[in-house]
Amino acid sequence: MGETRGYTRHPQLIRFRAHADPVAMISAYLHGVLGEAERRGYRFDGSRIAALPCRGLVEESRGQLLYEWSHLLSKLRARAPLLHESHSRVMTPDPHPLFRIVPGGKRDWER
Repeated sequence: MGETRGYTRHPQLIRFRAHADPVAMISAYLHGVLGEAERRGYRFDGSRIAALPCRGLVEESRGQLLYEWSHLLSKLRARAPLLHESHSRVMTPDPHPLFRIVPGGKRDWER
């Protein structure tokens, strides 16, 4: 929508830009993040997330999901050892409900 100042060029946004309605898709994604943040008791300002109808899912590869999970576990190991311990037994995490996981490896755009 042109109102964001940060992370507008992050490579992971490619997955949303590829959709027919990228603004609705990122909005749906962020609403899911908001719901999870509320469930966990985090503060997350949802007032700037557009309320747009969203149709369809974003396809993401299993390899990308597993890569991102591994990356998160590495961060947790250093920053939150207790969370790392409780999550490290999960081999394949549940994806965000917006994603449909398909076969494939890590995405070319991933760093």
